Amino acid sequence: MEFKIMPQYGFTPQIGHLVAQMNYARKTTLDAVEGLTTAELDFLPCTDGNTIGALLLHMAAVEKGFQIEIFDGRTPNEEEMRVWGSSYDLGEKGRKNIRGHPLEFYKSKLEEVRERTLHEFSELTDDWLYENREWDNHSSNHYFIWFHVFEDEINHRGQIRVIKKLLAQERSIPLLE
Repeated sequence: MEFKIMPQYGFTPQIGHLVAQMNYARKTTLDAVEGLTTAELDFLPCTDGNTIGALLLHMAAVEKGFQIEIFDGRTPNEEEMRVWGSSYDLGEKGRKNIRGHPLEFYKSKLEEVRERTLHEFSELTDDWLYENREWDNHSSNHYFIWFHVFEDEINHRGQIRVIKKLLAQERSIPLLE
C-alpha cells in the first residue's frame, strides 16, 4: 500500500482520493487490532465503556447506516435495526450483545460493508460528491458525509489504542504495537 492520497483505479479522481483516505484509515485500524484474542476484544475498560469488539462493529454499523441512508435513500428497516442496532448505538445494548466473537468476525463485517461502499463509489462521479443534501439538520454534501465515516473510524481507533494500553496494564503484559 502506498501512503499517498491520489486517484485510485476504478474511481473518478476525487472519489479515488476519498477511497485512498478510507483505505488508509482501515489499514491502520486493522493494524491496531491484529492478533487480539476474543477475550481481549471483549475487555471492558470501565462499566460504561465499550469493548474493542464493539467499537469495530460500530465502525461497520456507521458505514452500513450511511449506505442505507445515502445509497438506498431510506432509514434502516426493522430487520436492519435488529442486526445493527446494538452496534450502532453501543452503550448498554452494545455491552450486552456484542461479545464472544473472534477478530475474524469483526474483520469480515468491516470488509463486507466496505465492499458495498466501494462498489457504489465505482459507479458514481465526482459531481455526486459535491451534491448538496441535508444531514443531521445541517447543510452538507456527500463528500463530507463519507469523510465523517472514516473520521469516526479514526476517533474510535484512538479509543481502541487506549483500551489496549488499559488491557496491558490490567494484565501486566507488554503492550503489543
